[in-house]
Amino acid sequence: MTVVIDKINAINGVIKELFEFVQTNEQTKEDFKEYLATMGVKEPTPSQMEKLFIPYAFERNLGEPAKSVAELFVESNTASSEDIAKSFLTAQYSIFRVEKILKNGFSLFNLVNEKEYTVLSLTKMTSFRGVIPGEFIVARIFKLNEEYFLIGIDNMLPSNRLKDAIRYAIIKIIQAPWLVYEDNPAKDKEIADDIKTMHKKFLDIFGTDEFITTNRFADTIIGVLNDEDELKNLDMEAAKKPLEEYKYFTIRELNNGFNNFLEKSIGGFSSHLELYDVGIISDEELGLYSIPFYRTFCLIFEGEKINDEKGCIEYFLKNDAISDKILRRIANKYPNFTDKINEVLGTDYTLDTLIETYKPEFLKRKIYSSTSVLFHSIVFSASINMLDEQENDEQQLSETQKNISYKNVGRNDPCPCGSGKKFKNCCMNKIQG
Repeated sequence: MTVVIDKINAINGVIKELFEFVQTNEQTKEDFKEYLATMGVKEPTPSQMEKLFIPYAFERNLGEPAKSVAELFVESNTASSEDIAKSFLTAQYSIFRVEKILKNGFSLFNLVNEKEYTVLSLTKMTSFRGVIPGEFIVARIFKLNEEYFLIGIDNMLPSNRLKDAIRYAIIKIIQAPWLVYEDNPAKDKEIADDIKTMHKKFLDIFGTDEFITTNRFADTIIGVLNDEDELKNLDMEAAKKPLEEYKYFTIRELNNGFNNFLEKSIGGFSSHLELYDVGIISDEELGLYSIPFYRTFCLIFEGEKINDEKGCIEYFLKNDAISDKILRRIANKYPNFTDKINEVLGTDYTLDTLIETYKPEFLKRKIYSSTSVLFHSIVFSASINMLDEQENDEQQLSETQKNISYKNVGRNDPCPCGSGKKFKNCCMNKIQG
């Protein structure tokens, strides 16, 4: 027990040093004040600063090439323990199901990478008195010498909010697909092996590693790779037919919030109202990409006049789902790639400095495509089943509603459908809608 306490004290000591670094370092101190202001904290108390500095230190990126504040701290060589400081760089922020409450920590199941962890808490367990097995917690953990430590819990969900936990896990996977496999070698191998198989299948079916289509056909093409019987339903000539006009615009359906994130994402490209081009690209190492406006982007380097060239270029540079390999692929096709980007943006990048500036995460780690990672995610499969059940429930409710009288039902009366909810929280909106 003494050894554990000594470790925890040492780690907390380095966290304190990180806190002091954030407040005194020339590169971070003013930025941290701005960060606090954006959080709505103009005159923070010491406890507020301590709470907000953790996400700042682990998630805030500064400089070019961009580095996290924790990385800057490691490079400063001001930590009393280099090993502990470097261990902060292994931190993962995820959603976990609480399996067991331990004497000095927890047994947790990570919904994102499907791995169970025994974690030691850096604070007294009395701080987590309200946490019980079966609940979900949003937390940050890191690895030091084959042990895992819990920095803190930011949010809790009761066990009956599984759907919200799944939604959160999928958002994390799409934002940071490496969380699924970086700390799970078995999952990494599973994804890598399947990517090679899918790549060969893609070449066999389409005769190329790059297929240009539209959002009307993109979902079907991706589906063919999972079920080749779908190939007979694909009108290949129609799928390859060029658009009459290639243009860049904001896809309205992709601007969605937490509540409808799954529905919009799983609805696929074909559910989008406006027509646009999609590049389906199979990379033998990193997986399957489906990239809106891929052909539109390429036309910029062919001298074609595209509306909002700057917006299209910035979309490809700033979109974290578009890897450095995609940019290098296009640059290999078009010798004028960086010249054209510099002309439009008024910059002076080389290809390497462009990648370092806009795609730094891809230089730090291996990042499989989100599509390939989601194919191997239990929570993603669960979400599809969840939405299927929701759709069936809504269809059954619709049939039930046809035979129910809602005449003279007050807003606050029990809903006649028998759900147990108030009318205003149940069928009223469906009927009026």
